[in-house]
Amino acid sequence: MTVQLSNLEHLPGYRITERLDVVYGSTVRSKHVGKDLFSGLKNIVGGELTAYTELLEESRQEAIDRMVVKAEALGADAIVGLRFSTSSIAQGASELFVYGTAIKAVPEEQPSSNPYPSDTGYQSYQAPNNQGQPTPINPPADDLPRFNPFGE
Repeated sequence: MTVQLSNLEHLPGYRITERLDVVYGSTVRSKHVGKDLFSGLKNIVGGELTAYTELLEESRQEAIDRMVVKAEALGADAIVGLRFSTSSIAQGASELFVYGTAIKAVPEEQPSSNPYPSDTGYQSYQAPNNQGQPTPINPPADDLPRFNPFGE
């Protein structure tokens, strides 16, 4: 079984049928003392600390793997609301924590070919009619609704 992951609160293209539980995974890691000394020297001259970059990448993957195992045990299809957190546990050791909500989901039905179904609430207006009121019209098929932050 493949558990899908989403940092959104939903899973695009799917309908959530059941929310199972919060699932998490964590790992605490430290780097080899030799690599830690080298990274300390690199910190003086600047540049990427590749030893720590690799450590964090390994930690993220291990934490995700542990979380997915818990989701699979619940029978989940996906995990939504995925979040990461880090904290310092001791000198040179950090915890990486990942969590989300395990869900059951089914694929949504394919939408109709009409990009503007009548129930979307999208309306465009043309010049006022003879009573001075704007007349709603349906937008042309190639005119997509646009967000206007000024509300106009």
